[in-house]
Parts: sequence; structure tokens; C-alpha cells
Amino acid sequence: MEIFSSYNLIMGAAAIVVISFWFNTISKKTNIPSVLMLIVLGISLQFGLNYFIGREIDFEKNLRGTLEIIGTIGLVMIVLEAALELELKKEKLIPILKSLAIALIGLIGSAWLAALILYQFIDGMTMQSAWLYATPLSILSSAIIIPSVNGLREDKKEFHIYESTFSDIMGIMMFYFLTGGLDSETDSGALGFAGNIALTIIIAIVASYALLLIFQKIKSQAKQFLLIAVLLLLYAIGKKMHLSSLIIILVFGLVIANVKIFFPGKTAIFLEREKMHQIYHELHIITLETAFVVRTFFFVIFGITIALSSLLSITVTMVSVLIIMSIYVVRFLLLRVFLGKNIFPQVFVAPRGLITILLFYAIPSKAEVAGFESGILLFVIIASSLVMTAAMIHDKKKMGTLLDEIDEELLARKEAEDAIHDQNSGALNVQSSQEITANQT
Repeated sequence: MEIFSSYNLIMGAAAIVVISFWFNTISKKTNIPSVLMLIVLGISLQFGLNYFIGREIDFEKNLRGTLEIIGTIGLVMIVLEAALELELKKEKLIPILKSLAIALIGLIGSAWLAALILYQFIDGMTMQSAWLYATPLSILSSAIIIPSVNGLREDKKEFHIYESTFSDIMGIMMFYFLTGGLDSETDSGALGFAGNIALTIIIAIVASYALLLIFQKIKSQAKQFLLIAVLLLLYAIGKKMHLSSLIIILVFGLVIANVKIFFPGKTAIFLEREKMHQIYHELHIITLETAFVVRTFFFVIFGITIALSSLLSITVTMVSVLIIMSIYVVRFLLLRVFLGKNIFPQVFVAPRGLITILLFYAIPSKAEVAGFESGILLFVIIASSLVMTAAMIHDKKKMGTLLDEIDEELLARKEAEDAIHDQNSGALNVQSSQEITANQT
């Protein structure tokens, strides 16, 4: 078709990137997640394409494979981007452990409640299938959270980066642990799962050290995408070997971002400091840019594939609302216990997104339930993003009001000090005049 000609596709792709950059600017000013705007853009494109073509197209069927590939690359880039920003320091050990505990307990607690809801209201849903469907719905979206929390206080920003990254990794591990349990021949049980994680960590550490030592010796300027290609290769091979591949990406990012810790004392002689700094700086920029582009196309394509008619079902609305309520109840209790009273807006920063969609597509055919409607997935993603948006906007207004109050207080204090200074100056002038008059007399 003429509408899908090569030049039209190039123009469309370029326009989407430009619009996405504009969305990022709007997001920084309003705290509305750019991802939400990208999904709306995708939905608009769906209606526009159907109108110009003259018939409805099954975009979900035609673009599902593309969505999975882009989503996987995006997942790797987003986790690497997050890992490159994490500093491992002694004073940050407690915040990291708290984030890990909140992410793990929140994942299991949310999945358990969501599984009970799905089992109760979806026809043909077994408890095993319910857990499998509930797990993607219980994973925080680092793809949405990390770009959205830049305006928060530094400690709150770090908490969200740690928590969402841990939630991504543990959620994926939990999902594939559950899928492994579907087949008695491949199910290795909890012990085998723990061994899988241990093996993945060992491979990740060895691979990270090897990559750093090798790539600092490469003199070519065009080596950053080679490094990313090697990481994607390791990720894909790890998935084929049923390893928790995302740990490899996380460990590599942590090693390159914290080389002083991983190369202590005399081992530092193996490092070329200037080249390591250059590799880190260039990789950070390329990862940031690549994650931006991949995230852009993933959520636009997801918007194109959305079937809005699925939202009209009463069952979809009821189940989705119950799941969303369970998410925030679990989150409130956890944050109240671990973080105390100062938990706003953190309690509402719990969007679902990229990984939720990817894992939903990865559910094995033998575990698929015909009664489950994809509208539940869409409803939870959009609603959780809107809740986060409202909380972030409210927090921004609150911070603005607080800053205005501080400015007013400082201004009032300065005026009071100026008034006192003027009074003292006046009194001194009067006293000086009196002394002069007395001397003249």
C-alpha cells in the first residue's frame, strides 16, 4: 500500500522521535509521564491508519513480534541505564536493602492478591494460571518510573530507581520460575531455581570483568555499540540457557559505574583510568539515547495494537479496579512499615508498563486462559500511570507552594532586618547630631 511506502515510514518514524522529544519536555514541566502521551499517540495513529486505509487492521497480530523484539532491547537498555546511575557506597547499603525488601514483598503480596481476584472472577482460571497472569500485573515499570522521578528529592529518586530495577529483575525471575513449573520435566524446583540465580551471578561477574579488561584495550572509536551488541548477545544466550539474564546486565552496569569498588587496592593496576572514564561516559550517553528511542517506539506500537473495545466490559472494569486497589493497599502498608510517615508521592508511584506487556505476551499457550481479556492489562497500565501522574503533579504543586512560602518568609525576614537596620541607623544619626551640637556648645 502507498501509505506504507518506505519514504512514508521514514517520515513517520522521524516524526515520532521528534514528537517524543517534545513529550519529554512537556513531561518535565507537568510531571505527566511521556510514556502515557506516547500510548495516546499510538492510539491516535491506529484510528488514523484505519481511516485512511478504509478498514480495520489487526495491528496486534501483525506487530506483536516487532513489539516483543523492541521491548526486549528496551528492557536491556533501561536496566543498563539504571545500573550506570547507581553508586555503591556504605551509606547507601540500608536504602538499597530497604528498596530490595519493598520490591520483593510488594511483588509477592501484589501477585498473591491479584491471583486471588483473577481466580475468583475469570472463568476457566486455575490458581496456577492465576499466579502466572498476576505476576506481570505486579511488576513496577522502570521504563515509566525512571524518566518520571527526576524532579523528586534525591533520596526519593534513588529509592524509586533501586525499587523499580529490583522489581523488574525479580518479577521476570518469578515469572519464569512459574512457567518452569508448568512442565514437570523441566521444573527444577526452588533449589534448582536458587542454583540458576547463583550461576547467573557468577557468569555475570566473570563476563563483566572480562568485558572491561578487553574493551579498554580496543583503540577503535566505534566500540560502544559493539559493547551493547555483546551485552545483547549475552542476554539472549542466557535466556536460551534459562538463566536470569537481566542480572548479567545489572551486574555489568554496576561494575563499570563503580570500578573503584570492584578493582580495590593493587588490582587497580589492571585499569586504565582515562579509558575507563571515557567508556563509562560514552556508554552512559549511548544507553540513554538508545533507551529513549526504543522506549518511544515500543509504547507507540503498543498504543497502535490496543483494542479499546476491550475496556467496555463490566468484568474488565471490576477486576481491574480490584487489582489496582490491592496494589496500593499492599504498597501503603509496606512503605508505612519500612519508610515511616513520609511516603508521598512514593505510595502512588507504582505504574505497570513495558515488562508487564512483554511477560503477558510470553505466557505459554498451554497456560493461556480464554476468559482473560487483554483489557485488564490495558486498564491497569493506564490507570496506574494516571494515578502516578496525579500524585506527581500534586507533589510538584506542593513543592512549589512550599518554596513560595520559604521565599515569602525569607523576604519578610529581610524586610524586618532592613527595618531594624534603618532604625539603628536613625538612632545613631540622632545620637551623632546631639553629640555634635553639644560639642559646638
